[in-house]
Amino acid sequence: MISVVWRLTIILLLVVLAATAGGLLGGDLGAMAAALLVLVGAVLRDSLALSRLIRWLKAPEATPVPNGTGAWAEVFYRASRQLRLWTVRLRYEESKLERFIEALQVSPNGVILLDENDQIDWCNATAAHHFGLDAQRDLRQHAVHLIRNPEFVAYLQAQQYHEPLHMHRAGGRGQFTLSVQIFPYGDRQKLLLSQDITQLERTEAMRRDFVANVSHEIKTPLTVLGGFVETMRDMPLDDAQRQRVLDMMQAQSDRMRHLVDDLLALARLEGDPYPPTEQVIEMVPMMAQYKNEALALSGGRHQISVDVRTDLGVRGSPQELHSALSNLVSNAVRYTPEGGTIRLEWDAVFEDAQPKYAEFSVTDTGIGIAAEHIPRLTERFYRVDRGRSRESGGTGLGLAIAKHVLLRHQAELLVHSIPGKGSRFVVRFPAARLAAASSQAPSESLKAA
Repeated sequence: MISVVWRLTIILLLVVLAATAGGLLGGDLGAMAAALLVLVGAVLRDSLALSRLIRWLKAPEATPVPNGTGAWAEVFYRASRQLRLWTVRLRYEESKLERFIEALQVSPNGVILLDENDQIDWCNATAAHHFGLDAQRDLRQHAVHLIRNPEFVAYLQAQQYHEPLHMHRAGGRGQFTLSVQIFPYGDRQKLLLSQDITQLERTEAMRRDFVANVSHEIKTPLTVLGGFVETMRDMPLDDAQRQRVLDMMQAQSDRMRHLVDDLLALARLEGDPYPPTEQVIEMVPMMAQYKNEALALSGGRHQISVDVRTDLGVRGSPQELHSALSNLVSNAVRYTPEGGTIRLEWDAVFEDAQPKYAEFSVTDTGIGIAAEHIPRLTERFYRVDRGRSRESGGTGLGLAIAKHVLLRHQAELLVHSIPGKGSRFVVRFPAARLAAASSQAPSESLKAA
């Protein structure tokens, strides 16, 4: 189908040709001159319209669409319409690109684009942090001039990118480890991805230590049991000796059973971030129970007191919280020399007549803990004094279990200690975990104890 532009152009040409042919045949110079004037006018009109079109195309957004007549009106309309379509599509593609770049910027992995000369075309904020780059200033700089690591330089030059490179770097937060891998694409271009694997390495080290510790903790009683079995098999024993050996075998068996029980409890706690029940636990009778347990474990060797200054309760699992808090009490008894004092406290801090938090604390005059050990106390199998811990009968998992129980109850464990003077373990429960107590008030015996 012939467009309107071509129809008008053909009609104009036919008119001019008819006028010219008529003038030639009839010898009418006036008709020929008129036809020539029409042709010249059409050429001038088209030249002017073409000039306006070119000026508009140079800056279509800054200037209005030119006005035209006849065929040029159709040309201007179609050109402006096509330009609008292209503009809408361009803005859509730009928007998609911006969203893609925003997604790369918030990625936990570093991304660097390298050109065919290994110069930096672009990098996201994570990569800039990983390698100490400036995302704007360092563009077009060679990668090896900015990432001055011999292992990285060798990795980049070897062009063997099947496996990632592990780089150790120093930063504001200390030493950290990066996993770096390059992926070639396009025309000799490269995509460099980096990932902070410091925590993964620490987790792997903890896993190795955990396996080694479990193996050691189980191997020791098994070795003892094996020795006793050989003794009973190969040596004649009287009844008293046999009973003594059986008692020691029972003790080692109990030790392994307690270890397995604690491992299972720790695995269950780590697998579920929420306590199994949300009961209101009355802390006043619980404090009395902790005191009785401490007295039984102490056997009269320590002075034990309790101070309850609030009747607020705690929402959570009674079994789990009893396990965690009684562990702190038993540790205080085990590591406090004879004649020392142990104080149990339950108190709350209020703000605008509303509870802000409540604290359960155990204070002793025991052997104390050096400052460098405090951050690692809740690690599995971590012991300040391995020999003394085993003598006390602990498995090395008590504080690790307590930590996970408290995390499940949104509580935090605070430790203050001075070697040779004693320790204070504080469990702080947030307001969301506190509950108004029943009619039962703190007993006078506990207040005065």
